[in-house]
Amino acid sequence: MWRPPGSKRVALPVANWPTAAVAGGSRWFAPAQLGPVRLEERTWIPAMVPWRATEAGEVTDAVLDWYGRFAEGQPGAIVVEATGIRDVNSGPLLRIGTDRYLDGLKRLVERVRTASAGRTRLLIQLIDFLAIRRRPPAEKYLQRFLELREPHRAAATAVGADPDDDQAVRAALLALPDEQLPRYLNDRELEALRFGYRERVTDTHLPHIADLPERLPELFASAAARAAQAGFDGVELHYAHAYTMASMLSGTNHRNDGYGGSVEGRLRLPLEVLAASRAAVPRHVAVGCRFLADECIDGGYGVEDAERYAVAFARAGIHFLSLSRGGKFDDAKQPKIGWAAYPYTGRSGYECMPTVYSDERGPFGRNVAAAAAIRRAVRGDGHDVPIIVSGGITTFEQAEAILEHGHADIVGAARQSLADPDWFQKIREGRGDQIRRCEFTNYCEGLDQMHKQVTCKLWDRKDLANAKLLSHDGRRRLTAPRDP
Repeated sequence: MWRPPGSKRVALPVANWPTAAVAGGSRWFAPAQLGPVRLEERTWIPAMVPWRATEAGEVTDAVLDWYGRFAEGQPGAIVVEATGIRDVNSGPLLRIGTDRYLDGLKRLVERVRTASAGRTRLLIQLIDFLAIRRRPPAEKYLQRFLELREPHRAAATAVGADPDDDQAVRAALLALPDEQLPRYLNDRELEALRFGYRERVTDTHLPHIADLPERLPELFASAAARAAQAGFDGVELHYAHAYTMASMLSGTNHRNDGYGGSVEGRLRLPLEVLAASRAAVPRHVAVGCRFLADECIDGGYGVEDAERYAVAFARAGIHFLSLSRGGKFDDAKQPKIGWAAYPYTGRSGYECMPTVYSDERGPFGRNVAAAAAIRRAVRGDGHDVPIIVSGGITTFEQAEAILEHGHADIVGAARQSLADPDWFQKIREGRGDQIRRCEFTNYCEGLDQMHKQVTCKLWDRKDLANAKLLSHDGRRRLTAPRDP
């Protein structure tokens, strides 16, 4: 992963854990409202992808245990991982694209209800994504995948080969030093060679990309309706990071069909998806979204546009806004041959999941200032939509200060909750000194990048003999052990 220049290891913030009485009277452990849904407290576990579904996207025992274990700590809300709205192959990620997934999702809802004694509200994150392929060997790309054009034939002419002979053209390109390839390959062809092919929302020459505005509202709405049928308390539309809806909002979206270019054009499809999703679910189901407070890339949007997006969503009746930052393909590092590009390896990826190897700002709460600006804009427009912030939250004092100063309304923590799923319960009971604290080295993120079942280095090798489920290689437990 990219690191800021001059980064050094930063110490974890000192934690002065509250007594049970102080925690009980705090803002973080006070109720909150997500539209029609009441949270018992303002603690929130954002969506994390654990790679535990079947290859067909179905709920497994490992999925049930993953969410059930978080629910035992009784947070205010848990958001289930990014769940695909299309019925397409996507590996061991959950899907909700057809009714055949309903039984498994109902079991997931029931597991969380039971494990949390009914205290935790459960939402599901709905995602759409475009095609991305692994980085190919140069020979394979140039010999098989490259669609020949006239500029490519010039490479054959340059070495005295027949430009009308396709094999001679490919052989000429393959013989070129890497630094000479830009003479003959355009930027997208070079990207496909060096990073792997990746679709963009601006590829409107492809019919299925041009048709996204016609298809996505119904796909999201159908998924939202299934989520309500399965018993989820709400849905979170995934408008963040490197995926389809975030790409529609992106400053790099220059579609000229009314769905790109200006802020209003970039907002058009996300607002249409929101309207369709709200219309598809009963009134007791919350509909919100997760989007970026700052893309953190060249040519991307910043906080000012994010404020305008948030106000537009609030005017459209959204029930909550969950904020993240960065995590884009645009600045991702070149993957190894045979690997796909990973959107958390560049500067924007660092801003999404910063580590203890940081600049002077440190990795803790880097999204708070942007969240505060967005909340002020929403409140200034007359809306009380709750703003949810996360990113490097590791102490009670951090969360309480965010709420006290009005920077956000709900505070989430992903990595710290993975390190200790019981940490909210421990704070609530005045046992903060027993919390297993995340070290923010991103061991978990490294597993995610390799598409391995995500665990935490602080507990995944402990008491393996008594672990209910182990990783595919049998070397790691899949859920955190309970304290003695």
